[in-house]
Amino acid sequence: MTPDHVVVVGASLAGLRAVQTARETGFRGRITLIGDEIHLPYDRPPLSKEYLGEGPPPDTHEFPGVEDLTGDLDVDLRLGIHASGLDLSQRQVRTSDGTVDYDALLIATGVRARTLPGTDHLSGVHVLRRLDDAWAIREAFDTRARVVIIGAGFIGAEVASAAVKRGLDPILLEAAPTPLLRAVGKAGGEGLSRMHARNGVDLRCGVAVAEVLGEDRVEAVRLADGTEIPADLVVVGIGADPATDWLIDSGLTLDNGVVCDETLRAAENVWAAGDVARWTNPLFEQPMRLEHWTNAGEQAVHAMENLLDPGEATPYRHVPYFWSDWYDQRIQFAGLPNGEPELVSGSWDTDELVALYRDGDRLIGALAVNRRGDIMKYRVQISRGGTWDAALAFAAKRNAAASA
Repeated sequence: MTPDHVVVVGASLAGLRAVQTARETGFRGRITLIGDEIHLPYDRPPLSKEYLGEGPPPDTHEFPGVEDLTGDLDVDLRLGIHASGLDLSQRQVRTSDGTVDYDALLIATGVRARTLPGTDHLSGVHVLRRLDDAWAIREAFDTRARVVIIGAGFIGAEVASAAVKRGLDPILLEAAPTPLLRAVGKAGGEGLSRMHARNGVDLRCGVAVAEVLGEDRVEAVRLADGTEIPADLVVVGIGADPATDWLIDSGLTLDNGVVCDETLRAAENVWAAGDVARWTNPLFEQPMRLEHWTNAGEQAVHAMENLLDPGEATPYRHVPYFWSDWYDQRIQFAGLPNGEPELVSGSWDTDELVALYRDGDRLIGALAVNRRGDIMKYRVQISRGGTWDAALAFAAKRNAAASA
């Protein structure tokens, strides 16, 4: 049965795509979209790129079409409202502005960036998750701040890249011996991290932060070995956790996100999408929770279609894909980073390469630097269960065409 009132909690990419999909598929019932930020839905990837760069920031940060939310899309938009609880039996979402009844609910609350304990009182210490974070970091760049970045993952690397473009000398700290181990494997992490050295960035791996020093404002970062690094700006990029605190007493299964079945259903009349959703991906026959822009948009569309017609709900099949820009180089990844990559084009000491990952005789993942024409073709192969030999043959063909 089609619901009369659909409530979406989370007003970022997934939430926006969900309500747009509802209207595009002909749903004429009530839609309520709840978001805890005061801003209209905006694009997050530019926060670590355009907003921190040397040129002026974008004139607008909002997604195209957000102006239609309360107009043509007829959405009851509630911004600056925090979800605080969920009552499955009563079909109610508790919020900082009262309760909201629903017939069907889509949870799209995303993730919250991890912070460093004991730094809440210090100005100059930031994560990079929201628009306000990006503005604060940009302002520090403008003042020629001494920059220390904690965490050499993709966010940390993008902030380092932006700092270098602004003529700053960031110091990049990583607790693990190799950055990006879970994202691209040991060889991939070591290889990509060479970009930092080629661009003059001081990357220090295998170091632990003991304390961030300062009275009211950050003054330095002290490492476990006693080294003190002067700092006016500390950017913390140590990962994120699914925003599920408000669901602890709801009765939903929570395990590194909202646990869903293959169709993205978490419970009767409750669905999830985006960074917060953990579902079993039938393409790989394993549970996944992805913090990728592409997945958030595609998953929200699929979840809303299933929510509106649960009797015909279909599994969500997705090949993970993400990209990152470092020092004007485009890094792209598709699939899963199983095992260690095999270079099939270029080398780790250049700014153009392709490396492939295998699972037995199956192509399972592909990493590319400045080979935009290749990565989506590998993604299609992965989605079709392409073989390792076929992938190598394709790589040889692409290499021959590139050198012709």
